[in-house]
Amino acid sequence: MRLAMMVLLVPLFVGAASAHATTPPDGGQGRALLFADEFNDGRLDRSKWGVIGPDFWVNNEQQAYVDEPGTIRFLPAGAVEGAEGGVLVLQPQYRKGFKAPKGRVADFVSGRIESQGKFEFTHGRAVARIRMPDAVGVWPAFWLLGNGDWPDTGEIDIMEYVGEADWTGVALHGKGYSGETPFVDKQFFAPGTDVTQWHDYAVEWTPQQILFFVDGALTYRVTKPMVEHYGAWAFDNPKYLILNFALGGAYPHKTNGIDGPYQGMPASTVERIKRGEIAMEVDWVRVYGPATTP
Repeated sequence: MRLAMMVLLVPLFVGAASAHATTPPDGGQGRALLFADEFNDGRLDRSKWGVIGPDFWVNNEQQAYVDEPGTIRFLPAGAVEGAEGGVLVLQPQYRKGFKAPKGRVADFVSGRIESQGKFEFTHGRAVARIRMPDAVGVWPAFWLLGNGDWPDTGEIDIMEYVGEADWTGVALHGKGYSGETPFVDKQFFAPGTDVTQWHDYAVEWTPQQILFFVDGALTYRVTKPMVEHYGAWAFDNPKYLILNFALGGAYPHKTNGIDGPYQGMPASTVERIKRGEIAMEVDWVRVYGPATTP
């Protein structure tokens, strides 16, 4: 998420059983539950999450993050079709000429929450159930980030979506393999399925390898020797959870080539944001400890 990446993309189809090893979608059976937010309380649990504000800006993203109920909101159980309970909604809004404290001006505001300083873990399984819009140039993500200097302390992108509804991406970043990282992959949904439906996006993070799953299907694997060909393995230190909804910027632009009215984002998406049609919905987030072996 920190920088765009568009190399070594190997397409896979979720739902094609012959192409994947499979595991139950949640994947936490018999394991210690380290963290969970089911989003059933109708408000952000600030003992678990912090909110990023408008001073933060990377990748020429077109939004400013704000801590407001319009960009970080909640819907109760039963209000969202297919959800198992309450739902977190990260919703960008059009706000022409919004001025951030450091002087940057943006025409959009949005939401980003993260667990830094409240919950961090080393190795295990992180999974979230997410639904997203079919909208060119949006950039929602679910990811893990280490404390300290980037990229030295590592980044695990569990799910990134840049507005092409038939696929989502994953990536790893560390010193020697950041930005245009060689460890990036996209998985394609089976025909009749896309990001607008509910899916479980997960990572299985171990001392020796990192595996990515969608709906329990293994889509990509990176091993420690693969990483060490490029640089130090940056994945034995604590990392925290991030959910955010960015707009436009480097990665969408590299995907769609759109220059205006905003980098990476067309006028059609802007109009849908104005109408309140664009949002990332999160049913729940769960983190489990490492799998035990007999």
